[in-house]
Amino acid sequence: MRRGTAALALAAAITVSMTACGSEGPAGPGDADSAGPVTITWWDTSDAANESSTFKVLASNFQKANPGITVTYVNVPFAEAREKFRAAAADHKGAPDVLRADVGWTPGFAAAGYLAPLDGTPAAADTAAFQPELIEQATYDGKLYALPQVTDTLALMYNKELFAKAGISKAPTTWSELKTDAARIKQRTGAHGFAFNPQDYYAMPFLYGEDTDMVDTAEKRITVNSPAAVKGIDTIRELLAAPGVAPLDTSKDAYANIMQDFVEGRVASIIQGPWENANVFAGKAFLDNANLGIATVPAGSSGHPGAPLGGHNLVSYAGSDAAHRAAAQKFMAFMTSANAQIYTAIKNSTLPTRSDAYSPDVTTNLGIAGFRKVLAAGRPRPALPEYTLLYTPLGEGLDRILSGGESTRAGLDAVAAEAAKLVPGYAPE
Repeated sequence: MRRGTAALALAAAITVSMTACGSEGPAGPGDADSAGPVTITWWDTSDAANESSTFKVLASNFQKANPGITVTYVNVPFAEAREKFRAAAADHKGAPDVLRADVGWTPGFAAAGYLAPLDGTPAAADTAAFQPELIEQATYDGKLYALPQVTDTLALMYNKELFAKAGISKAPTTWSELKTDAARIKQRTGAHGFAFNPQDYYAMPFLYGEDTDMVDTAEKRITVNSPAAVKGIDTIRELLAAPGVAPLDTSKDAYANIMQDFVEGRVASIIQGPWENANVFAGKAFLDNANLGIATVPAGSSGHPGAPLGGHNLVSYAGSDAAHRAAAQKFMAFMTSANAQIYTAIKNSTLPTRSDAYSPDVTTNLGIAGFRKVLAAGRPRPALPEYTLLYTPLGEGLDRILSGGESTRAGLDAVAAEAAKLVPGYAPE
């Protein structure tokens, strides 16, 4: 009840506060107010079933605060959005004025000339309020091309009750400790101690735990088959072979199966992100939200834990004319304001990207509060246009390796060979 009341009150407050600030300052050249009524198109890639209604409310509030600007809202499935935007921008036809983009898309779109830089615009006026590493991730070649809307990272989600029944009082801090805990949980509770989602993104903490990545941008080298990377993937194989760890699931429903086992209490821990908070809290094992533990992912042999920083940015299409870009900048500033982020967090259980949005009404959500504590271990993705593309060969190689079709070394060598085709000028290991 409190969450709903706070969200409704905040929605009204956003309209009032942004109406007040929307008229501040004179209208300059290219400003939407000086050009008369403008209609901008926004492609929202949020989940249509669970998140998009929040952004529709915010877009409506923006229009009330800015009567000269109309926002045409279009929900585009996330899986289709990257290629759809690229094609539209390349053809100079049908691209939206604003896109909600995965953080990993920004470098590639910017390098291709599809995005308008935001430095010195109203959209960038408040960047000091954002978490610095997220602004770093929104920057390419020294220019700001995006505003962070929501952020996320991976963490170890765990069932406190199952851990307690096994006599374990705290989350493991290393993969070795996780193996020990998993065996103990299985022996004392019957539940599997850990389940691994065999997808590329979920393998990244194992690479980071060995202080490596898929590429080294400073040296312009492909490192996905380096000795450190081999050690990281071997750690996954060792985990999967350990007593108490759930058997590998490589079916097309693996993600859903693992989540179901976790929320039903058949698995005690998983690596997961805050986008699953609402689903976890709806599961019978976590109807008491306090039963969910959220800890930094365990560390590898380097002693340094790490997880990828993810989330979504708002970007502005470079092909829009001056009036539409000015309106888009106002819209982006509104949608990433502290009030809008507070409203979004309350309604969607997502993490804000600016410190002043972590209000008491936001941090009462135990999922948000828990993930906020582990954000410090998040690592920004390299500002490499092709970086996101590397997940595909990594995922394919991971499947072959974990299924026993290839050794870790042979599998990662094959991944590196594919990566070399995607990243021009990068030398293989």
